Amino acid sequence: MSQNMSQPVQVMPRTVVLNDADRQPCEIWTRVMGYHRPVSSFNTGKKGEFYERKYFQEPQSTAAC
Repeated sequence: MSQNMSQPVQVMPRTVVLNDADRQPCEIWTRVMGYHRPVSSFNTGKKGEFYERKYFQEPQSTAAC
C-alpha cells in the first residue's frame, strides 16, 4: 500500500475548555525599589498603589545621536 505524499493533510484545531478547578492562578510580579516581588506579598496600601499605577509609552525621539 503506497501513500500519496502530494496531498496536504488537513488538521483541525482543537478547542481546549478548562473548568475553574483545572485552572492555575497567575502570579503577578513587579519591580519595587530595585528588586522584584510578587504583588500577592504586598500589604493593603502597597497593593492599592500598584493598582492605581498609570502606564505610558514615551514617543520615540527624532533627534540624531
